[in-house]
Amino acid sequence: MDKGMKTRWISLYVENQVGVLSKISGLFSGKSYNLDSLTVGTTEDPTVSRMTIATVSDDETFEQIKKQLNRMVEVIKVIDFTDVFVRMKEILYIKVRKCSPADKVELFQIAETFKARVIDYGKDSLLLEFVQTATKNDAVVKLIKEEFKNIEVVRGGSVGIESISMMER
Repeated sequence: MDKGMKTRWISLYVENQVGVLSKISGLFSGKSYNLDSLTVGTTEDPTVSRMTIATVSDDETFEQIKKQLNRMVEVIKVIDFTDVFVRMKEILYIKVRKCSPADKVELFQIAETFKARVIDYGKDSLLLEFVQTATKNDAVVKLIKEEFKNIEVVRGGSVGIESISMMER
């Protein structure tokens, strides 16, 4: 990574209406900012959605991103999560096909080690669900890719909320 480049996290409260996601992702693509992760869901208020966005940038570019987001009419609040204590998790599904009985035993051990759940089970396949940090999910994907050839990976993107205590991500 270039000097000063690091992963930055932003949480946005936005109006829950048609076109807002498109406008925000358009701001990133229009300025050639890369979105590493973008997750959106409604909040306790059905008229408001919360977005969690990860992007890699330097300090100056990140300040520009925040200013441009703050100027958007649909954006209610911008929160910089980069240096804040945040509880952040990502959902990950890994389907492994063409498993031998020994493969299944190994996958159950991996699931136990990484606090995953086996959520579906077939004659020669297994579906695992992981809910943990993106970094831990990166590690488990790498491990399973090294051990098994016939896999399918789906990741949901990270969501985060400010910690009540001073615990880290």
